[in-house]
Amino acid sequence: MTNKVYIIGHRNPDTDSVVAATAYARLKHLLGKKEYVSARAGKLAPQTEYIFKRFKVEPPEYIPDLIPKTEYYMSGEYSSVDQDVPLWNAVDKMISTNSSVLPIVNVDGTYQGLLNYNAFALNSFKILSPKKDDIFLTSIKLIEKTLGAVPIVEFDADDYFKCSLMVGDDDADSFKSLLSEHRSENIVVITGDREDIQKMSIEAKVRAVIVTKDYVIKKELRELARENKVSIISGHDSTVATAMLVEYSSPVSSMADTKILPVKASDTVQKIRSQLAQSPARCLPVVDDDFKVIGIISESDLLHEANIQVILVDHNEPQQAVEGIENYIIQEIIDHHKINTFATRIPINFINKAVGSTSTIIANLYRENRISIPKDMASILLCGILSDTLILQSATTTEYDVLTAEYLSNITELDIKTLGNDIIKSGSHIDGRSAEEVVHQDMKEYSENKFKYSVSQIEVDSTREIVERKKEFIDCLEQERKSKGALFSALLVTDITKLSSIMFLASDPKFEAVINFPKRDEHIYYMKDIVSRKKQLIPLLSELTAKVN
Repeated sequence: MTNKVYIIGHRNPDTDSVVAATAYARLKHLLGKKEYVSARAGKLAPQTEYIFKRFKVEPPEYIPDLIPKTEYYMSGEYSSVDQDVPLWNAVDKMISTNSSVLPIVNVDGTYQGLLNYNAFALNSFKILSPKKDDIFLTSIKLIEKTLGAVPIVEFDADDYFKCSLMVGDDDADSFKSLLSEHRSENIVVITGDREDIQKMSIEAKVRAVIVTKDYVIKKELRELARENKVSIISGHDSTVATAMLVEYSSPVSSMADTKILPVKASDTVQKIRSQLAQSPARCLPVVDDDFKVIGIISESDLLHEANIQVILVDHNEPQQAVEGIENYIIQEIIDHHKINTFATRIPINFINKAVGSTSTIIANLYRENRISIPKDMASILLCGILSDTLILQSATTTEYDVLTAEYLSNITELDIKTLGNDIIKSGSHIDGRSAEEVVHQDMKEYSENKFKYSVSQIEVDSTREIVERKKEFIDCLEQERKSKGALFSALLVTDITKLSSIMFLASDPKFEAVINFPKRDEHIYYMKDIVSRKKQLIPLLSELTAKVN
């Protein structure tokens, strides 16, 4: 079963990507689909952080990658057993729940060991073996639970002791002789309606007397038992059956296989495969960071589809998706970029519109589903549109974006121009921020003509400060280019006051040789009227990579 569906944007997410994931997850919830969870594949940019704080919206869950992990495959249903439960009851629970293993937990739910059929079979052999040692760990309370017996007289019922069993079916003299050979404080005598055996055992101050087949013990003997602090238990079964069952009254913890270590929910599937192969039942308990059991993982679980699926927003290219995406079923893609997508395992809903913002598409999905847009969602959706279209001035802006922005403005009573200036300025400051942080804030990776390259973008109200730090930014881009084996890495710095940009470039010399943009400085180019990475810059760079090829 699918437990979660992550709605997630591209790596190094911009405002539109994070807003789209958040608002679409809320729409799913309003449609009664609670399994949908908004997620993000990177740190929030300053602009995005400002928007979510301003409108008091919880940001999406941060997921650095979707590399297959234990939590994505483990069984959602499992049974565990408390460490103080009798072994017999624990095995009965295994059978009734059809469990191949049973995690044994402490009072606080932390993992102690594993009960599996191998451990139980080994213990059964020891019990049935004629060479066995008759001493085993138990308590009066555990004996009562195992036998379903009734306490008549009870002392220190919860205290563990090393029990030695004696069956009182001999003649009185033989039994008395046998009794004298053992330490009476740990002896449990099983007998039927033999008053002589009952009295002799009580006078010897044994630990307990189990009277079988619901025989009634006389009042005088009950009083004697109280005086000698001997527990009396009334059982329902025969003496033979009782003797056999009592030996299964040991606490299940004493039979735990403590060599089987648990795995964490966050462990990768690759990491746990060898542990699974070494586990006798090919199963392992799964614990959280507090060592509390939260599930079971088996080898057969890894043969099934993961219990998560994904919806992609604001991207459709594999190299821009969160790492590990290829391991899961993609339910939907909602985007506004060129189509360069991957093959999917099943038919999906693919919405791709030539508009300026994915937030535009999401806002109108509310309208198509006849769902009123909550005010907080309308506010961040408006921000998503204004951010991605540079306050509706980018070349990517369509009439559809404008009409949707006006619709959201009416709902929220937010002025488009004022709000737009606020959010653009919130992300335009680079003082106190490293070049690496700025470059990775909104970076997208592309593949063209067998070449890889990356293009980052930032909007500022003045290019002065970033130009003064040009060496720092060029060095950072060069480091990024070499680490990815890319043809080039670029940073588009868009001046929102002039609606033009400059481009910082670190590249292979053969690429820079074909560039025909006006040069402002070494590795810096002036991009007149260029404000859109998607619609204006990337097509130009694609043409240039073709020339290199």
